[in-house]
Amino acid sequence: MNDVDREIMLIAQEECAEVTQAISKCFRFGLNEMYNERTNKQRLTEELGDLHCMIELMIESGMINREELLNASGLKRQKLQKWSAIFK
Repeated sequence: MNDVDREIMLIAQEECAEVTQAISKCFRFGLNEMYNERTNKQRLTEELGDLHCMIELMIESGMINREELLNASGLKRQKLQKWSAIFK
């Protein structure tokens, strides 16, 4: 793994932690709770956008393949349809 790929993965890891924290704040205080002039929903959206950027950079660098990623996403959706109440 080269230095650029390492940095992309490190930043992606940090963004995952920030998404986790933003989701936690939504659970604790609600999506619409304001803090420093932004809602938790806005913060969550921003953090998910940051993570999405890092995923795109992983694709662009060749670390992962877009089609394989989309396939894995589809498989997860199928599992959720079977085992989760999300789609019921």
